[in-house]
Amino acid sequence: MTIEFTLTKRQLEMKGAIHGVAENVIRPQSLAWDRAGAVPDEFLRNFARMASAMGSSAMRSGLGEEKGSAEKMGGNVGTLIASEEISFGDAALLLCLPGPGLGGPPVRATGTAEQKERFFGIFQDVDAILRWGAYGLTEPGAGSDVAGIRTSCRKEGKHWVLNGRKCYITNGARAAWTVIFATIDPGLGRAGHRAFVVEKGTPGFAVGRIEEKMGLRASETAELVLEDCRVPEENLLGGEEAYVTKEGFMTAMKTFDNTRPIVATMAIGIGRAAYEYARAFVKENYVLSRPIPRYAALAERLARTGRNLHAARMMSWRAAEMADRGIPNAKEASMSKAMGGQAAIRACIEAIEICGAEGSIAKDHQLLEKWFRDIKVYDIFEGTGQIQRIVISKRLMTDLKSF
Repeated sequence: MTIEFTLTKRQLEMKGAIHGVAENVIRPQSLAWDRAGAVPDEFLRNFARMASAMGSSAMRSGLGEEKGSAEKMGGNVGTLIASEEISFGDAALLLCLPGPGLGGPPVRATGTAEQKERFFGIFQDVDAILRWGAYGLTEPGAGSDVAGIRTSCRKEGKHWVLNGRKCYITNGARAAWTVIFATIDPGLGRAGHRAFVVEKGTPGFAVGRIEEKMGLRASETAELVLEDCRVPEENLLGGEEAYVTKEGFMTAMKTFDNTRPIVATMAIGIGRAAYEYARAFVKENYVLSRPIPRYAALAERLARTGRNLHAARMMSWRAAEMADRGIPNAKEASMSKAMGGQAAIRACIEAIEICGAEGSIAKDHQLLEKWFRDIKVYDIFEGTGQIQRIVISKRLMTDLKSF
């Protein structure tokens, strides 16, 4: 399969424009947002207007909700470019942006025409009230082990009754609706899983605690509680016919094949920020051309960091390009997620070590400390690094020729 990694003129222009905003508008405010634990609504509204005018789906909702806007940016690859550049400024902002967020892909992939119109329609007017969607899969006892979810659902007349608890839900407290995964019988495994769009204000649906996190503090992460929550039958994602086999649930889960490369490039954006910061520090404080072994070691560390980030970016673009062409990319999506998170974590560690004591304690280097806190979660959410390696190994063993 031939894949072209040369960016189009449109993509290069968009990349430059978003980078300028990230460096000159977003980053100068990122520490204040981190301390406040939120991005001001007015900034989000203005940013959403600008993103809408530029046609960037990644800038509109963090993970893109409309195929048309993604195509304006150059498909999934364009969305990855925007995600990396925004994260270069502040990754938390990307998670805060109004729109369906992670809830969008399963609705788009599995929802009926009526459901798509109803649930996506509320996000069309960026000048109206800011609105978010959310994705509720993780539970206290079921994170990477999706088969272990225990939130229950049972049919009563024209409603489904849900009981359970979801945790670590991005924008969960303020979401207009959340895609909630539940099971009719834990013993059935995936065949018993159902996905519902649960709207804010539904009786029995409440917000638990708002998490105080180590990193990405400006992004809201909430616990959601369902106690005899009565969801109308028309909110069963895809309708009853979608669950005659387990394909309905699997379709919703396949959306990770699109979102994992996006999360990888968000990590790469943070790692690149730390890498460029450390490179500038070295240029300012060392004359690498001098024949001093320690200087040569610094140069090698920077070179290794740069090439690892570049390799991770290319892997992410490959996964996105495959998605644009309709080619199954589960293995490549997991590879990009595993590579991106690890390369970016290593970049942040290297940056702090290269800058020395100043890198961890000096006031002038607080951005390094923030990036170090922010980056760890990128090896956890959207499937941990361990889970990605399991997915990769299974795919390789069942189809070695595709590697």
